[in-house]
Amino acid sequence: MDVNKVFEYTRYLDGIEKMKAAHVVLAEYAYTPSLPEKGYTNRTLHVDLSTMKISEKKVDEAMKKTFTGGRGFGLKYLWDAIKPTTKWNDPENDIIISPGPICGITQYPGAGKSLVVTLSPITNIPIDSNVGAYLGPLLKFSGFDALEIQGKATEDVIVVLEGVKGRVTIERAPLESVNSHVAAEQFTHEYAADEADRRNVSVASAGQAAEHSLIGCLNFCYYDVRRKVTRLKQAGRGGIGTVFRDKHLKALVVHGPQVKGDMNRPADLGRVQRAGVKLHREMHDFDDKMCTMRKVGTTNIVSVMNAYDLLPVMNFQYGSHPDAKHIDKTTWIRKFTQGIPDGCWYGCSMACAHGVDEFALRTGPYQGHKVIVDGPEYETAAGCGSNCGIFDPHWVIECNFYCDTYGIDTISFGTITGFVMECWQRGILDKERTGGLELTWGNGEAQLEMMHQMARGEGFGAQYAGQGVHRMKTMFADNGWGDRQLLDDIALEGKGLEQSEYMSKESLAQQGGYYLTNKGPQHDEAWLIFMDMVNNQIPTFEDKAEALYYFPMFRTWFGLNGLCKLPWNDIEPGDNRTANTPQEAAKVPEHVQNYVDLFSGVTGREITKEEIIAMSERVYQFQRVFDLRMGKGTRQYDKAPYRAVGPVTREEYESRQERYDKQLTDWMKVDPAGKSTEEKMALHRAYREDRYQKLVDAVYKRRGWTENGIPTLETLRRNGIDFPEVVAAVKPHLK
Repeated sequence: MDVNKVFEYTRYLDGIEKMKAAHVVLAEYAYTPSLPEKGYTNRTLHVDLSTMKISEKKVDEAMKKTFTGGRGFGLKYLWDAIKPTTKWNDPENDIIISPGPICGITQYPGAGKSLVVTLSPITNIPIDSNVGAYLGPLLKFSGFDALEIQGKATEDVIVVLEGVKGRVTIERAPLESVNSHVAAEQFTHEYAADEADRRNVSVASAGQAAEHSLIGCLNFCYYDVRRKVTRLKQAGRGGIGTVFRDKHLKALVVHGPQVKGDMNRPADLGRVQRAGVKLHREMHDFDDKMCTMRKVGTTNIVSVMNAYDLLPVMNFQYGSHPDAKHIDKTTWIRKFTQGIPDGCWYGCSMACAHGVDEFALRTGPYQGHKVIVDGPEYETAAGCGSNCGIFDPHWVIECNFYCDTYGIDTISFGTITGFVMECWQRGILDKERTGGLELTWGNGEAQLEMMHQMARGEGFGAQYAGQGVHRMKTMFADNGWGDRQLLDDIALEGKGLEQSEYMSKESLAQQGGYYLTNKGPQHDEAWLIFMDMVNNQIPTFEDKAEALYYFPMFRTWFGLNGLCKLPWNDIEPGDNRTANTPQEAAKVPEHVQNYVDLFSGVTGREITKEEIIAMSERVYQFQRVFDLRMGKGTRQYDKAPYRAVGPVTREEYESRQERYDKQLTDWMKVDPAGKSTEEKMALHRAYREDRYQKLVDAVYKRRGWTENGIPTLETLRRNGIDFPEVVAAVKPHLK
């Protein structure tokens, strides 16, 4: 395949000058562009769509010390913008994009990330999502540490930041598409001066399904100079795209300066470069022996999860399937275009942002079009594939494409589809209730049609599936379609957010890693399955609690600074496993030192490995209080659905009967002989649910929380966040 071919996306550019000429400027703001100094520009941009007012805020040293950047800045600005009574679709809800102080360096892999924060429509608490592509770095190099978009326009508008000209506008743009793969092309061509300048334009957009569902994602684009087409990366979780479209935003366009290697103006560029050289060398020497990220990206673990019985199959009922080989890396190495750098930011030698080129669509409004599909990554292959009993790679790819362009979170969509397919399996749903959709296991066409219904705002797709698992289970029970206890057990969600795509039944630590999170069950806080289940490195409750303190705090740090997690432990130094104890090897100490060097080298503020944890904990504890302020943040909201903890049904138990019977003997000292499957399941449930509560107790103690999950006043003081408004949010719960 000729990757330099101009894709059929050129069809979307007919009349591009007419589109641009139809724009009407509704508000304009002039400012003086500036580059960062030691990673910070020390100002942020605020856009109010209700009043059409654009303004700036100063970032002072106290803000940087307490909240660092990225997710921290987003949470602080959201806290200031909303009230405890604010709903996600109220005008005061804020969308904050913040890249963090390290974001934008080109010397270290994975340094182009941004964090997007808003009040989630699906959880009603703050959501944060880490996203790649060029928008965050270009925002920073245009002069701002963060962008806040508040208010709600009365019609579809775009916000345009011209970072070289020093001009911000709110414009009416009536002719461009709302769907992301088209909008990204159109707006990139409109605002770039020429082809070389297209790399300096990035567009944020959410497609038409985000308008009619609560699980909308926000796409950031970047221009792929080899394919000559824009590509998409997602701030996927929690319905950020839904908020974007509710504000009547068609697109955010950032047109920044040409990127150069020293634009963060770090305090010690040489120190940053030395850390990068080490990791680039490891990528060159070890990637093919470790994770093959440069060839297949995160799909390398499909076969690993399947081998260890951890791959979600049919709504997390099972952990493996013989057909998983059709969606594992042996398939994707053939589907993904090979032999070209595939990074989503300059200088990323991990190059894991793979794509399927010239993919012919079979369904929907773009049927017959040949497109590039970014991914799938592991979460999409597992969620929209195996978790729905779909092992045909075509349907996984097509689902991936339409999720992206329509603005739908693939993780939530995969878990939602798995849930409704199990409801079909158990007679809770039928063709009458789904409006004719035959949502049987493996039916990729029905899965896609359900998504197309979301995009059209009609049918079962919009009325039920687009509302998320938490609301669906209540609607089904209220309709009299199924037993509420069963629906609660098989609905893989926490705090309203759909679980991401790992089986946690046999890893107590991973159950905590999912359901003791601040935002809901997302794997970016802690992925402890191998430490816990496979390697037995954290056997006691205290060991697990320590891991559930360290890893969520450490992983939080990536989102404060504008970094991707993958270069931390998806590639390791060659001697990591021999030079360290197993517990220390899991932390990859040499790479932790790299991050010390990066932060110190960029900002000039000398830190230690311990201070990485302290920086993160300040923000983590603040977010817990934020949840509390919004009506959650207590023990009852940290409950896990039983499907995440143990076998719900006879089929599940009997599929692993030998294992579960042995656990009765070894764990509970109970002889399974002569007991019915139902009796054995009841014993497991009582034991596993009690064990989970003991883990909760241990984790709360380690995190400095009360038995009800409330950060104590001493914890707030220790972290320097005992501000009057924070203490006021906590005090009523400490009586």
